[in-house]
Amino acid sequence: MTTRPIAGCHTARSGVTWLLALLAAGVCLLLVYRIHAAGQTTWALGVGALLAAGFFVYLSNIAFAYRYLFPGLAAMGVFVAFPLLYTAQIGFTNYSSAHLLSLERSRAYLLDQTWVDEDQAMVFTLHPDGGRWRLLLASNPESPGQAPGAWLSPPLDLRASASPVPVAMRALDTGDRPQSAALALAEVLKLRSALMNLELDLPSGDRLRYAGVREFARLHPLWSAGQDGSITLIESGAAYRPNMDHGFFESASGERAQPGFKVGVGLANYTRMIIDPDFRGPFLSIFVWTVMFSALTVLFTLAIGMPLAVLLNWESLRFRTTYRTLLFLPYAVPAFISILVFKGLFNQNFGEINAILNALFGIRPAWFADPLLAKVMILIVNTWLGYPYIMILCSGLIKAIPADLYEASAIAGATPLTNFFRITAPLIMRPLTPLLITVFAFNFNNFVVIALLTDGRPDYLNTKLPAGTTDILVSYTYRIAFQDSGQNFGLAAAISTVIFFMVALLSFANLRLANAERR
Repeated sequence: MTTRPIAGCHTARSGVTWLLALLAAGVCLLLVYRIHAAGQTTWALGVGALLAAGFFVYLSNIAFAYRYLFPGLAAMGVFVAFPLLYTAQIGFTNYSSAHLLSLERSRAYLLDQTWVDEDQAMVFTLHPDGGRWRLLLASNPESPGQAPGAWLSPPLDLRASASPVPVAMRALDTGDRPQSAALALAEVLKLRSALMNLELDLPSGDRLRYAGVREFARLHPLWSAGQDGSITLIESGAAYRPNMDHGFFESASGERAQPGFKVGVGLANYTRMIIDPDFRGPFLSIFVWTVMFSALTVLFTLAIGMPLAVLLNWESLRFRTTYRTLLFLPYAVPAFISILVFKGLFNQNFGEINAILNALFGIRPAWFADPLLAKVMILIVNTWLGYPYIMILCSGLIKAIPADLYEASAIAGATPLTNFFRITAPLIMRPLTPLLITVFAFNFNNFVVIALLTDGRPDYLNTKLPAGTTDILVSYTYRIAFQDSGQNFGLAAAISTVIFFMVALLSFANLRLANAERR
């Protein structure tokens, strides 16, 4: 009696589930089609494959075990693996601010370039006409070579259009002048997007296009297309052919047409790090400083954070909570605020640090101008920002040490230093080592402290690419990609790929050393 309703309910629920799945599949297919229609076939295939895998996992009993793992695996693929592979792929191209477009788009852009015949430019005014507008053309009084005359358009519906709108103009009769006053310039500018789509055909056969806020004129093409894929500069007749090595349309004399296009350059960006002496020197110096910066930060924060944790763990210390709160403040305050405060404190002329040093020793160090002092300043600031984290870690690990060990040590007459070096440090270093490795990896890519404190400066002299003596690899890559070097994304992507493998190898080596010590 009771099995039929349950079976019917289960069948209805299954039907609703499959109906929802079909609706979701339809939406996903529409999304993939829209991406493909936008000309992004590769992206459409990737999105389609990911969505198909999701439907297979959640609708098939074969992949039942992966239903809980799929969201994490998909997120890792989309947000970790894909950016890494995409960045590595860019490193094999000449992608930069001068090579943003594909070959086809670069060619189309050049063929769309025009120049305005100012001698034939005509001024225009717009006049309201019952919810529409009439456009009145008149000869430009500043062009004495023009024959005087005026032309009037039919009523226009000036709404933005995706394609050019041809308009047949007719000569203006004496009694056919628009009755309404012309629109002010501010009102004309609001209709600019629609005016740019108009093509005014005069009775003489001339076709005029929008050429300025108050003018229509004949637009002449700068380039003409060749059958072999080349383009010809009409004024000089010089043919420009695509150079697939450099990513430019080049003439026989070597002149290049801008913009260029993106092409594959193989290992050129990677070999440049090794072969080019003007690039190799600063790059190697920056790499050495990056490793030193990361290692010294770990060393200094550990040297300060661990003793403070041991001291704050002393139960006989009065006001321990107050001290712990005060010492934790550098970690609680946002890093960018602390860095900007230190930037003011280290100011050579007005900073409090130089004021104290001048009062005590009569010196005013040039913290931002001297490379060595700038590096010392960065280490001081980064140690200040990082020691509370190590202190917190060590405090938690110390709590896990059995109190019996310290009681036995006290009976044996051991001193606090003996307890620290024989009990505390050895017992907390093993679980602390993996965390120190993460601190090292974090500081290897610690862009914020460099960018806000010194911005990588002072710079090296006589280098092809701007490079700073206090730059670390990540800030150097940022400057190449977005600041001083023409936005060379390809080279920056190559350096980013090298940074990834460096961090991976260093972390792997440190983990192997940590495992060897445990044995």
